[in-house]
Amino acid sequence: MNFWKEHVGLRAFLIIAFFVLGMALTVIGWQMTGKLKGLILMLVGIVFLLTALFVYNKPYSGKSR
Repeated sequence: MNFWKEHVGLRAFLIIAFFVLGMALTVIGWQMTGKLKGLILMLVGIVFLLTALFVYNKPYSGKSR
């Protein structure tokens, strides 16, 4: 059973949610120039963007987890 290939709707929702949240946090953090909180928000945003890529690529990986 390959979970991500069978649940396309869930996968699409997660990708969109992680992408939008990641972009929002990155842009909000970018506007806080010179503040540590802005850097932390940008890093969390990048983690969300990378998670969106992970979810997108998971059905195409060779092995199923």
